[in-house]
Amino acid sequence: MIELDLRGRSAPGYIAVEGPIGVGKTTLARRLADTFNHEILLEDADENPFLERFYQNRREAALATQLFFLFQRAQKIQELRQSELFSPVRVADFLIEKDPLFARINLDPDEFELYDKVYQKMTIDAPQPDLVIYLQAPTDVLLSRIERRGINHEQTIDRAYLEQLNEVYSEFFLYYDGAPLLIVNASMIDLAAGDRDYLQLVDYLLDIRSGRHYFNPTFFG
Repeated sequence: MIELDLRGRSAPGYIAVEGPIGVGKTTLARRLADTFNHEILLEDADENPFLERFYQNRREAALATQLFFLFQRAQKIQELRQSELFSPVRVADFLIEKDPLFARINLDPDEFELYDKVYQKMTIDAPQPDLVIYLQAPTDVLLSRIERRGINHEQTIDRAYLEQLNEVYSEFFLYYDGAPLLIVNASMIDLAAGDRDYLQLVDYLLDIRSGRHYFNPTFFG
């Protein structure tokens, strides 16, 4: 566990880490959960039986892939709501409100209408995080990290798709005001193994109580 002096400082109770594929959100979520002794809530993308087919043929498998993720995320949120009185501290590597971002890119209008009806029914009363961390990085960085981590079905992800994801994430968080927001320039930092970058980030987020904030480690000499 990372050694960090937390005396007199309290971590947010419910932290959601977000960002496009390959940016490092699950890695950061795991480290934060370890540091703060929080439980962790993960998307478990590997459990989606349609995901490999989606990356092979996005058009054909998009609706099934999207609905599976929606059901999975909604179930995890429901479990969170049921248990929050007993264990209110969590770190999640997803924000349920971002689910429609992928749907808008991948579904045709009729499919999206069906998806949206299901989404509206399933996401009522989702608890709001105490802090949302949005990791952003250029498409070239995402492609490099996806290649480096070597998950077979991800190797077919193309630049155009990642650029679309980056655009919709940027637009979503431009207007997001559902919780305190920390936007992190993740392109030049190593959150997987680099303690210096990670500790600077943790030190910065511990002071956030409201509003919108930016963490760019290039300014932290």
